[in-house]
Amino acid sequence: MRAIQWRRNGPAREVLELVDLPRPEPGPGEVLVRVHASGVNPHDTKARAGWRGVVHAGGPMIPHSDGAGVIEAVGAGVEAARIGKRVWLFGARHGQGTCRDFCTLPSSQAVSLPDEVSMAGGAALGVPCLTAHLALFSDGPIAGKTVLVQGGAGAVGMAAVRFAAQAGARVIATASTEGKRAAATQAGAAEALDYRAPDVAERILALTDGRGVDRIVEVDFGANQALDGAVIAPHGVIAAYSSTREPRPVLDYYVFAKKAVTLRFVQAMLLHGPALEAAVRDTAAAVAAGWMRVPIAATFPLERAAEAHEALEAGAMGKVVVTLE
Repeated sequence: MRAIQWRRNGPAREVLELVDLPRPEPGPGEVLVRVHASGVNPHDTKARAGWRGVVHAGGPMIPHSDGAGVIEAVGAGVEAARIGKRVWLFGARHGQGTCRDFCTLPSSQAVSLPDEVSMAGGAALGVPCLTAHLALFSDGPIAGKTVLVQGGAGAVGMAAVRFAAQAGARVIATASTEGKRAAATQAGAAEALDYRAPDVAERILALTDGRGVDRIVEVDFGANQALDGAVIAPHGVIAAYSSTREPRPVLDYYVFAKKAVTLRFVQAMLLHGPALEAAVRDTAAAVAAGWMRVPIAATFPLERAAEAHEALEAGAMGKVVVTLE
């Protein structure tokens, strides 16, 4: 089978290589999937690039944890009826990802994909939807609450806007451009604001009659903590899934402590137990109902996987997908 792999950290064009590898076989409880689309996420590009000085010293790495395809074979303990089914994939093992023609993973991580959803659309679901779900619902129901989604036009942000609006929350989103703000509004945000505006905190507080927001889904905690601290309501929750621009932020402790704020650090790759089951169940139901779609920024064929990584690193709005059809 064809696969993309890297052996050392570095720029995508220098380290990603197209290789031929043996086709894997499914073990007990696993499925073998013919991959049609492989989703690129920030953790893929950061791992490859050696972000924050984390150097790879192991063997060859096949990237990407998300994907979509068709089940070709099943291992012991998996119903043969699953063969031939379209599925979206999440949580492929580190270094044994979906950027290859065939991938094996536990059957529970291959979720039914409706016929009306493209393979690229299926490959866009995993990390964005599971991250958004974890950030929104880990601290109880959100119906009737006000949720601020920072970066509401990104892959995770868009999924969070859709989940929150459907759950009965009032959603305020932030984004950097008029086009991105329009996309967040279309997804269900009641208001979409420019986070760079000097009066953005005052505008958010005005929208909540001075009380502040109950939940914040945070794309860049270190860079945004001043705004978060200004607009979070007493006993509010800030769920942060990244802090790229300021990976080692100095915490302004009393800004949050005086409001008894909960700071939650979200890592969808570590989802397990009831939280994982709920996130997968609710994502699958939302996709089947037709209201959960993660926007596709660009697609690239397998041999141009390096360009896919570069597109994500350049700030593509939405999900970047590698196609293998």
